[in-house]
Amino acid sequence: MSERLSWFKSSHSDDEGGACLEVALEFHEFAPAALHVRDSKLPASPEVTVSAPAWLAFIAAVQPGA
Repeated sequence: MSERLSWFKSSHSDDEGGACLEVALEFHEFAPAALHVRDSKLPASPEVTVSAPAWLAFIAAVQPGA
């Protein structure tokens, strides 16, 4: 799957070797379908894939006041 995804790092990431993640968004018919996460230092590392509804539920649950 990685070959077709466009990965990006957080604006908080730097090149000093810190523990950072890369994220790629997967779309199906113009709607978000999944979020992929991997270690930015090891692009060939395994990915964690989370469905869009599961990611939105996680974000809602960790928002202040949730």
